Amino acid sequence: MHVNESAENYLETILVLSKRKPVVRSVDIAEELNFKKSSVSVAMKNLREKKHITVTREGFIYLTPSGREIAEMIYERHELLTLWLTRLGVDEHIAAQDACKIEHVISKESFEAIKKHIK
Repeated sequence: MHVNESAENYLETILVLSKRKPVVRSVDIAEELNFKKSSVSVAMKNLREKKHITVTREGFIYLTPSGREIAEMIYERHELLTLWLTRLGVDEHIAAQDACKIEHVISKESFEAIKKHIK
């Protein structure tokens, strides 16, 4: 189940926002990512077509099981890589930025090795 980095970022953002808000809308995603609403609308259409999200008539966005699986994988990678980098002495802000880049390209094998080493 491969999706591109942009889709992974959107799905992760929906997951994060759903932990903070009762409902997630396109405008919330646009504000969170500092993107134009039109860009988010196109991305939501693509995610809907790939069946990673559903959107209600009211515009509420929900992750489907496949979307949730991808979002949780990326979120776990982000959290763990940020923790690892900060433990290595990297500034928290920089660690979070770097984790955001690494989380999309690291192999499952390498991530599991880091995860095992940290815990």
